[in-house]
Amino acid sequence: MNPTPVGIDIAKNVFQMHYIDMHTGEVVNKSIKRAAFLAHFANKEPCFIGMEACGGSQHWARALTCMGHQVRLMAPKFVKAFNIGNKNDAADARAIWLALQQPGKSVAVKTEAQQAVLALHRLRQQLVKFRTMRTNCIRGLLGEYGEVMPQRRAAFDAGVPVALERLSERVPAVLIDTFREQWAEVSKLDEQIARIEGRMQQWLNHDESAQAVAAIPGVGLLTATAAVATIGDAKAFKSGREFAAWVGLVPRHVGSGGRTTLLGISKRGDVYLRTLLVHCAWSLYVHAKTRSAWTEQLVRRRPLNVAIVAMANKLARTIWAVLAHGKPYRPDFVSIKPA
Repeated sequence: MNPTPVGIDIAKNVFQMHYIDMHTGEVVNKSIKRAAFLAHFANKEPCFIGMEACGGSQHWARALTCMGHQVRLMAPKFVKAFNIGNKNDAADARAIWLALQQPGKSVAVKTEAQQAVLALHRLRQQLVKFRTMRTNCIRGLLGEYGEVMPQRRAAFDAGVPVALERLSERVPAVLIDTFREQWAEVSKLDEQIARIEGRMQQWLNHDESAQAVAAIPGVGLLTATAAVATIGDAKAFKSGREFAAWVGLVPRHVGSGGRTTLLGISKRGDVYLRTLLVHCAWSLYVHAKTRSAWTEQLVRRRPLNVAIVAMANKLARTIWAVLAHGKPYRPDFVSIKPA
């Protein structure tokens, strides 16, 4: 028998389940406490369980998989199309149950190690945001007193002490001391970001897949670790083209009456990974030594931003090929389509 499809809407304390009993035909839509959730599925026959990819879903997916159940995580945007009528827990569970039985690309269930790497990326991203906000705040407040600071970080660090020394002659000392404290906090954020990147480097040094991706020109520490942790099993994608489409690096299109119009990129999938791939493409373009003949021709034929996205698309396909086939990157490799 095929496993019973079960839609589960997870929350903080109460989970909602929706399924049809294969023996009685009864439509079951009931809630269950979080503490009793795993015990409920411990003795059940293997089920095909669907959940939205949200906070905590990776943990529950791993736990249910260990019990012998098949778990599919789906993007909330995909599930939303099946929620008809008012929004509540029962309706959400039914929508997940309906979406579970439709074809679509699933979100990879990640290992705890991969999840840990992504957590490091999120924490680093937050610290970078805090550093940018604090630096801009100091720059803006100094501008109120006529001290215009340069944009580059090195010049900013060199100019802050000089600006504060000039302002100390006519600005209250309480403000000057606060400026110095806030400027010191920026340096502390630099140290925290560097420590996180050092831990990412340690993981990369022990992971062969991440090392293989990092060998691709233009791909650095952040992109290599984020790509391996985000993709999970690369063989879940049929081709590099499908992976690039999942990341959102292909054009959207609208069509009617046999006429199709291409639009901008779809921006589907993981925003963070797509951003890193675009930055990698910019790095390849800026450094003339890393440009290939294909890149030079592309830049001449297309607008620069379009060319950069095309280069990011090619990088995504290359990363998929390295991970899916388990082979190192070869700059002279030529893909030949079967006859």
